[in-house]
Amino acid sequence: AVVSTQSTGITKMEMITKHCGMTYSGMGPDFRLLVRKARKIAQQYYLQFDEEIPVSQLVQRLANVMQEYTHSGGVRPFGVSLLVAGVDQETPYLVQCDPSGAYFAWKATAMGKNHVNGKTFLEKRYNADLELEDAVHTAILTLKEGFEGQMTEDNIEIGICTSDGFRKLNRTEVKDYLAALN
Repeated sequence: AVVSTQSTGITKMEMITKHCGMTYSGMGPDFRLLVRKARKIAQQYYLQFDEEIPVSQLVQRLANVMQEYTHSGGVRPFGVSLLVAGVDQETPYLVQCDPSGAYFAWKATAMGKNHVNGKTFLEKRYNADLELEDAVHTAILTLKEGFEGQMTEDNIEIGICTSDGFRKLNRTEVKDYLAALN
């Protein structure tokens, strides 16, 4: 489960392919540009090979784009870190991609403001045998650790990636998860 905070009217989580989604920490316009590039990369792969792009290849190609911007004249590096969640066949992926183009695979991670406390919290709470419901609750509790103000269905988004694909939970489902924690 991937959880992110959002400002009113702005979405911080996007579907890239049926089995892959992405969220970010940093500058929104840079994220939107990278979402378009990721979708284009995925579509080009599909047109060439007639199958969905593997998550690892999508991340590698997206990281290459980000890395190119660190040394090209006349452009600035992207001011955004990405968290890509996806699944190939039955293999789940969670990959963080930094502005430098470096990318890292994780079992669970936190990024953005207060990420150190989030990672520490996840180290204590995460185990590989978590069911989906428990994983979502753990993700929400991790976000709650450094959250300023009241968490509501209006200011957080939850994305779930299973063998069926990637999807964002609707507001009612998010509200139910939040109510279950209280």
